[in-house]
Amino acid sequence: MKVLLIKDVYKLGRAGDVKRVADGYGRNYLIPQGLAVLATPGAIKQVDRIRSRASEQRAVLNEEMGAVAEQLSSLKLSFAARAGETGKLYGSITSQDVVEAILEKLPVDIKRQQIDMQPLRTLGEHTISIRLTMDLIPEIKVIVFREGEAEPTLPIEPEEQAEETRAVENAAAVEAVVAASPEDTEAAAEPEPGPDTEEPGPESVEDAPVEELADEASAADDETA
Repeated sequence: MKVLLIKDVYKLGRAGDVKRVADGYGRNYLIPQGLAVLATPGAIKQVDRIRSRASEQRAVLNEEMGAVAEQLSSLKLSFAARAGETGKLYGSITSQDVVEAILEKLPVDIKRQQIDMQPLRTLGEHTISIRLTMDLIPEIKVIVFREGEAEPTLPIEPEEQAEETRAVENAAAVEAVVAASPEDTEAAAEPEPGPDTEEPGPESVEDAPVEELADEASAADDETA
């Protein structure tokens, strides 16, 4: 059967699109949920109006959810699970588990229907998409590790690595300054006299050697006599 979408439907189309779907999917889900109507000639005449209204609503929603998408994109989740030697889980990590883990970290309104994933059944790193709008579908990283083992660390992003490197370099510079002794600093500031350096001569009588002052006094007495 052909239907006209009157709302955006994830992985099917945008409002105003005409799609051919299975009869059961159209009659039992799309039409009852108010997502589509039968693609009759009269309904198709409303395509432009439907698309225009949906575009306006989509722009508003994208703006509202933009900050949420950024928060989710930087989110990293980890789950401890029992698994066999091959890495296959005895149970599984479901979309509801992911939603609960997200809500523990972020105050966002996320439902399990928005989590685009199959149940996770193996150890390792997984990427999961979260459908906020037709245009905003951030991805998050999920690590599933063996229960009883140390939680693995996720790879450090380039920006985080650069910040850590700068922090280490700054700390090393501070330690080098603190470690330098005052004597070393003064010695470095005062250059040693070279072989061609002349010693400064006396600039006043008070700086003259005692022997020279005595000779001058004797000569004055002889002249007076």
